[in-house]
Amino acid sequence: MNNAYYLGLDAEYVMGTYGRLPVAISHGKNATVYDCDGRKYIDFTSGIGVNSLGLCDEGWTAAVTEQLGKFAHMSNYYVAPKMAELARELTAATGMSKVFFCNSGAEANEGAIKLARKYSRDKYGFGKPGNTRATIITLKNSFHGRTITTLAATGQDKFHVDFAPYTEGFKYVEPNDIDALKEAMTPDVCGLMIEIIQGEGGVNFLRGAYLRDVEELCREHDIALIVDEVQTGIGRTGRFLTCQNYGIEPDIVTVAKGLGGGLPIGAFMCNDKFATVLGPGDHGSTFGGNPAACAGALEVVRRVKDQAFLRSVRDKGEYLRARIKDMNIPIVREVRGLGLMTGVEIDGDPREYVKKCCEMGLLILSAGSNVLRFLPPLTITYDELDAGLKILEAVLGGSQRCEK
Repeated sequence: MNNAYYLGLDAEYVMGTYGRLPVAISHGKNATVYDCDGRKYIDFTSGIGVNSLGLCDEGWTAAVTEQLGKFAHMSNYYVAPKMAELARELTAATGMSKVFFCNSGAEANEGAIKLARKYSRDKYGFGKPGNTRATIITLKNSFHGRTITTLAATGQDKFHVDFAPYTEGFKYVEPNDIDALKEAMTPDVCGLMIEIIQGEGGVNFLRGAYLRDVEELCREHDIALIVDEVQTGIGRTGRFLTCQNYGIEPDIVTVAKGLGGGLPIGAFMCNDKFATVLGPGDHGSTFGGNPAACAGALEVVRRVKDQAFLRSVRDKGEYLRARIKDMNIPIVREVRGLGLMTGVEIDGDPREYVKKCCEMGLLILSAGSNVLRFLPPLTITYDELDAGLKILEAVLGGSQRCEK
C-alpha cells in the first residue's frame, strides 16, 4: 500500500487534531526514514525528541523484545524488575532520590504539581487560618502539556481559549525577570515550574544567573522548584539533564519523550525532601512503568548517561549550528541551541519551510511564531547531518533543486 492509501484511511477515520504532512512513514534506520512510496528522508525530529537512539537500534529492540517474551504488563500491585532497575539508573544519573513512572510528559507534570501541593498541605496545613499554599507559578511562553491542568500551567494565552473552565491555582511571570518572580511569590505559592529551555515556545533559554537566583528564592520560601525536562532531558542538551549544565538542583524533575526511546513513558523524580510525601493511594497509574517501556528506557539511560556519549551529543550539536551559521542565509536571524536541541529564528512562517523541507526529503519541526526546531536522534551520524543540512540550505536559500 502507498502513501495515498494510508492518508485516505487517516482522513476518514482519525480525528483531525494534527496538522499532517502528506507522508505515511513505512520504516527507517537511525535518522534515515522511508515513506510508503519508498521515498527517503533525513529525520531531524526524532518523533519530537523521542527516538533518542534513532529508529531500529539493535540494543533497544533486543531489550524490548526480550521483555515482551516474558510479560508485557502486570498490575503495579507487584514489582516489575525492569521498573525497579530503571528507577535505580535514573536516580544514579540525576541525583534524585525517588521516581514515579507514568506514560507521558503531561502526566509527569501533573504528578509533580500534586507532589508540590501535597508537600505544602502536609507541612503547612492548607486551609488553616492564613494558609492557602497551593498556587504554582509558571513562566510566560512555557508549555507543560495538553491535559486541562497542564494547559492551565502553560503560560501561553492561545492555549487558554477552547476548553474552559481550566484548573485553578496557576499564575504566570515573565521569564528571566527575577523581580517579577519575587513579586509573584505571595503566601499562597507552593511551587515554581520552569523549562530551562522553552522548546515549544521557540527554543528560548533562561539565563544562568536567573536560574541561580530562582533556586535561592525557592529555598528561602520553601517553595518546590520543579524543572520540566520533558523535552530537554535524557541527554538532549549534552548532559543527562539540562539543569546539570547550570549546576541547578531542583526539588522535582519531570522527564518523558527521550526516556523511552520510542515507547510511551514519563516520570517525575524528587529529592530527599519530597521523597516520602506521596504514600499508598495518593497517586497511581495503570500503565505507569510498563515493563516493555521500562526495558527500552533502561537501554536508553545506560547508554546516554555515558560521558563519551554525552560529549558526542555536544560535539554534533556544535557542528550542526556552526554549519547553519556558515550558510549565511539572509532569512536566518539567529541560531541558538544546546547539544542536539537547536532553534533557527527566521523571517517568515516556519510552517512553510517545514513543508518545503519535507517535500525535499528533510523532516524538521517549528516552534513559536518564527523558529525552525531541530531535535535529531542523539545517535545521528555526521553523514546524516550533512545530508539533512544540504537540503536545509537548498530550501532556506531558495533553491528549488536538491540532490537526494
